[in-house]
Amino acid sequence: MQLSSLVVMLMTSTAVTRAEGERTIVRPADTGAALGNPGMGWVLHFYDNVPANYGSRLAPADTVEDFPGLAVVYLRIPWSYLEPEEGRYNWAVVDTPAQRWVRRGKQVAFRFSCSESWMRYATPAWVERAGAKGLNFRPGAGVQADGPFWEPDFDDPVFFAKLDRFLAAAGERYDGHPEVAFVDVGSFGVWGEGHTYSSTQLPYSAETVRRHVGLYRRHFPRTLLAANDDFVYQDRGEGAIEYAREQGLTLRDDSILVQGGENAYFHAAMAQAFWPRLPVILESEHYGGSRDRGNWQDGSRYLQAVEEYHASYASIHWWPREFLEECRDLIGRINQRLGYRLQLVEASWPGEVRMGAAMAVQTAWRNAGVAPCYGGGFPALTLKEAAGGIAGVFVQEALDLRDLPVGPPGQAEERTARSTCELPFNLPPGAYGLYVSVGTRTGTPRLALPLAGDDGERRYRLGTLRVTGDYDAQVGQLERQGDAWLLPLTWTSSQALPAGVRPFCHFEAGGEIVFQGLPVEGALAERLAAPGTVEVGWVFAVPEGARGRSFEVKVGLWLPERLGQPEERLIPDRGEGDRRVVVGELSVAADGSVTFEESAPAP
Repeated sequence: MQLSSLVVMLMTSTAVTRAEGERTIVRPADTGAALGNPGMGWVLHFYDNVPANYGSRLAPADTVEDFPGLAVVYLRIPWSYLEPEEGRYNWAVVDTPAQRWVRRGKQVAFRFSCSESWMRYATPAWVERAGAKGLNFRPGAGVQADGPFWEPDFDDPVFFAKLDRFLAAAGERYDGHPEVAFVDVGSFGVWGEGHTYSSTQLPYSAETVRRHVGLYRRHFPRTLLAANDDFVYQDRGEGAIEYAREQGLTLRDDSILVQGGENAYFHAAMAQAFWPRLPVILESEHYGGSRDRGNWQDGSRYLQAVEEYHASYASIHWWPREFLEECRDLIGRINQRLGYRLQLVEASWPGEVRMGAAMAVQTAWRNAGVAPCYGGGFPALTLKEAAGGIAGVFVQEALDLRDLPVGPPGQAEERTARSTCELPFNLPPGAYGLYVSVGTRTGTPRLALPLAGDDGERRYRLGTLRVTGDYDAQVGQLERQGDAWLLPLTWTSSQALPAGVRPFCHFEAGGEIVFQGLPVEGALAERLAAPGTVEVGWVFAVPEGARGRSFEVKVGLWLPERLGQPEERLIPDRGEGDRRVVVGELSVAADGSVTFEESAPAP
């Protein structure tokens, strides 16, 4: 079929126009909505090393639902808060805030730090008492005997053994849990950032970092782990980062826009080895500090970093509502690119399909984000009846949207899925809503799409599909003819019917056929078998026993050669499971007078 013969509508919403017997094409517009999808989104710093930053102003019921695209609550806190005494764990420190967001369908992420520039013992004091070596320091001055803060020797065997046991306990509790988005390798360096610039300023080898990476890999084998970009400064080379990548870790960069201009970030090139396989995480500088120093400006460098790193996660590194109010436009623009954004470019399907037949469907997709849809997903089309029940599900398994390429804004390559969908054998004729979704191979929706018409289950209405049978039957006005009655019927079929087909008209009460009518015209079999419309006058007499009763009038077509078989009756465009069409109700009064009330037409 040529494009000129198709029904085409350029859309500003997901409403569609359809035409009988032709294909429907829709081109839905992106709604611009922020999407809450797995493996991407904004990360709210609830604990930011200092427990008072930045969740302390939030009431227990406040999960900042007004922040568009918020996906993860980040619990970045010193080890000493979780194991104040050896072997005694206070998981409520993280589980309490975590559950506030988990109940909203969000995820959590962790960093357990071992060195801080604002408290003496980020590593628990009992670790030093157990014999772990370490040094006092003063931020900006490095190692000082009277320094107020203590940093462990990150190679010390006692420290390492105690850390091993803590991470084993944390891994047993959180590894592989679907509520956990990622865990940072945060045990090395001040603030867990992979450097000692603001603590002892001591150098370490890449081997030290590899040991810490290995520890996390052992205890969190099923969890996404993140390596800090500053690992690269150990041994003045990329050995530690390369090892992290080989071990399946992703990359995070702390902190974008500590400086401004061309020095807003330094390691976008490093991210190129990570983002094709794993979601990259960006953490901005504390927004207020960057703003007040004049580095933030309009924040466009943050969006540029998202582009160049192909980032899937971006941080809310400040009091969340102040950040939202002052950067709302920037947040909106980042939401259009952050992670993956699966756009349905076009969908087409036939306007009508005969019951039991197949339909050719086609969808075209584009990823408008900067990163792949790492978890993948398959397009699916779902048919729903008027009451909302699912009547048919068709998955386009040939296209995994994980494979959609990314590109500059508006330039990503489209991919098309074509499939032939066999209708369920028990799908009755009628009009159905047609919905699109992306999810599992079995048709379960998993991913939010930027489309209108969401049914609340991440299926989005595109239009309608009419499933037809062999024929349709319409009733006319009942007429009296002497002692009998004439009920006009019009039979319409769009394709040739089997030779020998015959009509019937049943008058039924209580599930029993009480009497029948007879057609008045001859040669009906030949006339009904041809496509088109046939007018039939149906004549019947009311038996004496029918007085004072009402009868459903049911009509249909049947084949004598199929007598006793399930396919004895042909399939009407509308009707009941027994392949009969209820055209109305006949009421016979006690005096023998007759009235007929036509059934409401099918939608």
